[in-house]
Amino acid sequence: MASLKSIKKRIVSVKNTRQITKAMKMVSAAKLRRAQDAVVAARPYASKLGEVLVTLSSSVKGNRHPLLQVREPKSLLLLVITSDRGLCGGFNTNLCKAGDRYLKEQAEQFQKISVLTVGRKGHDYFKSRYAVASNHSIPKPSYEEASAVAAEVIEAFISEEYDQVVMLFNSFKSVMSQDITLQQLLPIEASTTEESDQPETEFFYEPSIEELLAEILPKNVEVQIFKAMLESLAGEHGARMTAMDSASKNASEMIGKLTLQYNRARQAAITTELMEIISGSESIKG
Repeated sequence: MASLKSIKKRIVSVKNTRQITKAMKMVSAAKLRRAQDAVVAARPYASKLGEVLVTLSSSVKGNRHPLLQVREPKSLLLLVITSDRGLCGGFNTNLCKAGDRYLKEQAEQFQKISVLTVGRKGHDYFKSRYAVASNHSIPKPSYEEASAVAAEVIEAFISEEYDQVVMLFNSFKSVMSQDITLQQLLPIEASTTEESDQPETEFFYEPSIEELLAEILPKNVEVQIFKAMLESLAGEHGARMTAMDSASKNASEMIGKLTLQYNRARQAAITTELMEIISGSESIKG
């Protein structure tokens, strides 16, 4: 049986760990509120931009912009958005495993497969499995950083380095759950965007459709990547909050078990001392 001193030291250690997990849960709860507000604010804009893109694309005959060009799929780029930090349960692991399964399914169709990662956890997972085009560490997403990632993706697609670009990220659903989402970024297709419920209307465009597409199509890629980063950040805080709450509960259970073990060991030690005292007293009388 472990000594009283070692059990007591373990109880103190677990209590300190519980204080840390409780603090991390509170920090994640505060950050989650701000991240959730940002996601809710970004969704309507991304949705409306998709509706405008559907209207424009339906008016275009043929590939009148490079980002609409559908080529024979020979090379694939997977954009994976994860977090930089861990301690958030299976948030990153489940996403990376889903990405790995998807790439294995596409291995027969594409001659070349590469991964572009946003977040250190995704880079650590894929760097030894696939060719990593580049990695971006973005602890706090901003539109400027999303634009930089979008510019890299667009340039690689237009230069025909990749024929298809797909984005993988955790979509925020609630504090307890996140949906692993696979979304095609390039080439942009009207069928992959959200359909509008508005009746069909004939529009006259000023400037021309080509000029509008040149402005809106790259902007759509930027907005979709930025929205995915916000979704991932909110999901990360929600997952970390849930994980730290579970860890705090487990620590409390462990403290209870260790306290019971400590009391039993202390009682056994006291009983042993009493028996020694009684035995000594009996030997003196004898």
